[in-house]
Amino acid sequence: MTTLREFEDALRDQGMSMALAILQGLKERDRAKRSAVAPARRLTGQKMTPDLARRILELHGSTGMTQQEIAFKVGVNQGRVNEVIKRGKWLDGDPNAPEAKARDKAKARIAAGPKATAPLRKPRPRADGKPVPAAERGKGGTRMAAPVARDAQLTFL
Repeated sequence: MTTLREFEDALRDQGMSMALAILQGLKERDRAKRSAVAPARRLTGQKMTPDLARRILELHGSTGMTQQEIAFKVGVNQGRVNEVIKRGKWLDGDPNAPEAKARDKAKARIAAGPKATAPLRKPRPRADGKPVPAAERGKGGTRMAAPVARDAQLTFL
């Protein structure tokens, strides 16, 4: 198989400057297209409703489509399709259904905003009963491993 560089060299050897100019223009166009990184395509799923769940069941029962194909067709992820088919979720509009309660709880968490950081725990005392000095404490007040001397030797009993 011939490489692009070999093709350019052959054109240069034959004195085909117009072909080289066209090739250079194509390379620059491709380079310009590649430099602009396109953002990843993000699919926003539809809100699960009892009607959508019934449509998923209908597609599952009447066609030989996979869960992934059904998910792509109706605009939800495959996990939602699996929940509808295997566990019968989202088939009724009951606000007391477990999935509706979980959704409402998640919405409330989002509305409340980020949590404040948890307070640091008090450090545990050492075996001799004295508190651990701050220099020996790690993140969160936990005790870090004691430093080991480089010339230390192991003793087997």
